[in-house]
Amino acid sequence: MKPVAILQHEASQGPGILLDHLRQQDIAHVLIDPCAEGAAPANARDYRGIIVLGSNHCANEQLQWINEERCLLQSALQHDIPVLGHCFGAQMLARAMGAGVWRNPCANIGWSEVRITPCAQQLMNLPAQATIFHWHYDTFDIPKAARRTMYGQHCLNKGFVHGRQWAFQGHLEVTADSVRQWCGEGHHELLQARGPAVQSAAQILARLPQHIGQLHAMALRTYKAWTDQLDRPVSVLCNSPSETVSRFRLKSNEYLHMQL
Repeated sequence: MKPVAILQHEASQGPGILLDHLRQQDIAHVLIDPCAEGAAPANARDYRGIIVLGSNHCANEQLQWINEERCLLQSALQHDIPVLGHCFGAQMLARAMGAGVWRNPCANIGWSEVRITPCAQQLMNLPAQATIFHWHYDTFDIPKAARRTMYGQHCLNKGFVHGRQWAFQGHLEVTADSVRQWCGEGHHELLQARGPAVQSAAQILARLPQHIGQLHAMALRTYKAWTDQLDRPVSVLCNSPSETVSRFRLKSNEYLHMQL
């Protein structure tokens, strides 16, 4: 069975709890780093699904690997390969669908509440609202063919769905360790960031025990709903091993007569 491709762009921005889910479901996967390799895969049909994680880069940057990654997502859309985008990955999916990616009026960093639309509540088995983790400066327009799934107070478009292609501006995948690591690596960034939706490292870490369990529960429900859409292997049942052998011999004899 083809693997799920995980496109990871930063060492500290890994698949987190999503990787735990894939392993638990015994879903084969491969990690790809387009940023480090300077290139992205070309054909989405080589994969059972495509997961695109966050990045310190902007989706509008004119870099070869970003352009190739957008082409990969367009290939996924063309062939209906499931896509799951997180933050930068959501913005890349929006761009692949022809929607704009632009600077949000304010940075959105830390824990904040999102409202979840009725369609997403039903599709992903989610509550009407939840507190999730954010770390972004840009946002996206909802593509014409898609439906909004989440929205926030300081950033309207927090997610959208288009068939089997799902995008989330927030980070459902983070773990307690990765949040701590991001706060450490982004120490100077957090000191400079300003706005009504920006929390300090101390505020983020203080709220971590309160929110991380609920976020994991929400993420696992969402990831299960997405992986349930992946194509499954087709199996053919035979009544007995001898029947299988007989069928093989029949086909072999037919083939020999055809050759003669």
